[in-house]
Amino acid sequence: MDLSLILETLLSNWEIILLFFIVAILYSSVGFGGGSSYLAVLALTSLAFIHIRAIALLCNIVVVSGGTFIYMKNNLFNWKKIIPLVLMSVPLAFLGGYLKISQTFFFILLGLTLLLAAILMWTSKYISKKGNDSNFKNSITKDVSYGGFIGFISGMVGIGGGVFLAPLLHLTKWDTPKRIAATSSFFILVNSIAGLVGQFLNPEFSIEPTITIILMFTVFIGGQIGSRLSANFISPLNIKKGTALLIAFVGFRILWKYLM
Repeated sequence: MDLSLILETLLSNWEIILLFFIVAILYSSVGFGGGSSYLAVLALTSLAFIHIRAIALLCNIVVVSGGTFIYMKNNLFNWKKIIPLVLMSVPLAFLGGYLKISQTFFFILLGLTLLLAAILMWTSKYISKKGNDSNFKNSITKDVSYGGFIGFISGMVGIGGGVFLAPLLHLTKWDTPKRIAATSSFFILVNSIAGLVGQFLNPEFSIEPTITIILMFTVFIGGQIGSRLSANFISPLNIKKGTALLIAFVGFRILWKYLM
């Protein structure tokens, strides 16, 4: 890769790179990938929407891969409960990524998705408390339905879906908070991969390699730092509330631009 092109990209996109670094640190410290915030940041740039979706998913994969590995080492996966969640989410995330959608439809869907994500983040403290007892509930039919719907929307927009899945699992008292965090990490990983493969197979797929590689490297470093902080020095509630305000602002801005 041309060194001068790398330096030019770094200088012209330093604000985006810095924001991705911060998002990766904060999200990885509480077990998430940061897809919704990556999309929020990229939506304010001049990048084409097909590039935006691919970059968000690639960065998601980089950040959550390490967390998923750690959760697996600590035996926090209950595969009997996880498989129904991903049974339909993976193929539908692939389909969502593969579908040809217009730029206007993408940004309207993105705006609505960001607003919903902001609401869920803001109310996550209450939702987590409701799911913090031992009376766990499980329905294979519901898990398949939840996973499929979240996977499809996630594939179209370019996120892993953890921002929707985790509050839903807490609200339905699906399992312990640690197992929900582990499940969300795995869910984000497999759906991000499926959505990306779907995008790649779309004849209109394209990517801007220089900025994509730089951002992937940036979130890798940020993710490694964040995973070691492990929310011991940062309040997860403050992270979620701050992020909620950011993505709500971007969501409103996008909808104002494309609906008004």
